[in-house]
Amino acid sequence: MNVELRYLRALVAVVDSQTFTDAAIALGTSQAAISRSVAALERALGLRILQRTTRNVTPTPAGERVIEHARRVLDEVALLERAAQDQSGELRVSYAWSALGRRTVALQRKWEELHPAVRLIWVQSNAPTGGLANGGVDAAVVRRPLADNRFVTTLIGTEARYGAVAKGDPFARRRFLRLSDFAGRTIAVDHRTGTTTEELWLGMDGPASVRLVQGVDEWLTLISTGQAVGMSSEATAAQNPRPGITYRPVRDAPPISVFLASWKDDPSVLVADFTRLAREAFVPDQPEL
Repeated sequence: MNVELRYLRALVAVVDSQTFTDAAIALGTSQAAISRSVAALERALGLRILQRTTRNVTPTPAGERVIEHARRVLDEVALLERAAQDQSGELRVSYAWSALGRRTVALQRKWEELHPAVRLIWVQSNAPTGGLANGGVDAAVVRRPLADNRFVTTLIGTEARYGAVAKGDPFARRRFLRLSDFAGRTIAVDHRTGTTTEELWLGMDGPASVRLVQGVDEWLTLISTGQAVGMSSEATAAQNPRPGITYRPVRDAPPISVFLASWKDDPSVLVADFTRLAREAFVPDQPEL
């Protein structure tokens, strides 16, 4: 029997993402590679793990047990990698669309002052857990709590919402937008890692249609070409300037909560210190007396 970790990672990613395509995006590989890994695992174990249809992917009864064991193996490997990283002089923090926006550079400098021997490395990840599950990072900046009880999410601050429109859009000439301005428009939405959902317009006229995207680059391209409008956090506006796109604050939209996610059962002194500094970065500057 030859079971490789990449087979287990592919299997768990498919189960978590519900599709081979989304699993490939989460792991930064191709759909064909995910399919080959799952098929290789099934051959190695001599049983069918997943039932595949044109609409969905569901585990077989035997597959449920395999998936449970696969998660435990990957969790232990992730903890092993974390233990090695703790001695490597690095703290790796992931983000999906943006880190902490305009606060990122100041936080980086503060970290370097307090921990000159430990490099703070930012990693972009579109995985559902921000790369925590596969041991690639120590912590993840997320803008909604993770629905995975292996991790703990700590609120570190809130951000304003910003609308994004093409430069030639009439909205680009306004100083700010309101939720009602999106009525009848096509809005670009990333259901996996984005912060905008149709629920923002409950009880009022909302966008006429939704264009689903996967990641910030596709989102920016749709908007800059005038095919859709968008809404995201102030950090996205700060860290993703793009020719052809104008960002405007949405005054009546609820703020976005920003969390830091990390492993629940493996506390790290470095992660705890980073969490403290990230919280302080969201505290408004105090006026001089």
